[in-house]
Order: sequence, then structure tokens, then C-alpha cells
Amino acid sequence: MAENQNDKTVETQQRSSKKWVIMIGVTVAVLLIGGGGYFFLQQQKQTEPGRQGEGSKAAALIKPIPEDAGIGPIVEINEFIVNIIGTDTAHYVRASLSLELDRESAVEEVGKRMPQIRDAVLLLIGNKTFEELQDIQGKNQVKAELKSKINSFLRTGKVSNVYLTDFVVQ
Repeated sequence: MAENQNDKTVETQQRSSKKWVIMIGVTVAVLLIGGGGYFFLQQQKQTEPGRQGEGSKAAALIKPIPEDAGIGPIVEINEFIVNIIGTDTAHYVRASLSLELDRESAVEEVGKRMPQIRDAVLLLIGNKTFEELQDIQGKNQVKAELKSKINSFLRTGKVSNVYLTDFVVQ
């Protein structure tokens, strides 16, 4: 009888120690999974910024204009429509823009060179893809390229800024 009692006690102790081992194992597994999930989410936040991150990224790309900076003469370029490169369907851009010049004397030259300027705009935008023109970085790239291209053939002045006054990509 005492032997039977000892067997039950040993069996109860073994069950109790198995329960502890299982509980400890489950606790460690939960902690590891939770820690891994937390680490994964933190890495994802750093590599893929959310809407708030995109807003601050866009704000960083937009250059503030100093208060003491004057605005030069502005020349409007009327609305135009350009087909752009698309792999799946036809896409186009409808845009209007304004050129800020560095001096008043350049306004007359820009007026005379308007066909050349419109040609440069159409060719430059027409060689962009739908994806390139979707985000602010692509639009800033277009503005920089336009400024450089137009300045390459102006003689009496330079374009100091390009402003997209209307820009629709469809």
C-alpha cells in the first residue's frame, strides 16, 4: 500500500513538473512571438513611412522661400495636354505652369521663345511614365529638368522657379 502511495506521489510530481515545463515553454514562446512581432512592426515603420511620414517627406522636398526674397516677373504657360508613357493603358497629363524669371528683360525673350519652351515642356513630360509623375518627388524632378532645359536656351535672363499651377495625371 505504501508502495502504491509512493507511485501516486511520484506520478503526481511528474505531472506537476510537466505542467510547469509546459507553462514555462508556452510563456517563453509567447514572449518570443510578441517580441518578434514588436521588432517586425518597428522595422516596418522605419522602412515604410505612413501617411504622416509621407507628409513630412513632402514637406522636406518643398523648399521654403525666404521672406526677404522678391518675386521676379512671372510668365504663364497656358494649359496643354501631353500623352505620357504607359504600359497598360493610355495616360496623359493636363498641365499649366508659370515661369518666374530673374529679370524683367527676360520676359520679352520668353515671349519670343514660347514655341521653343512649349516644345521642351511637351517633350520632357511626354517622356515620363505614369508612375514617375504620381508623387511629389517626380513632380519636383520635372520642375528641375524644365528649369534647366529652358535656361539652356535663354540669353537675356534665367528662370529662377517653375510653378505647376495645374497638373493632372490620368
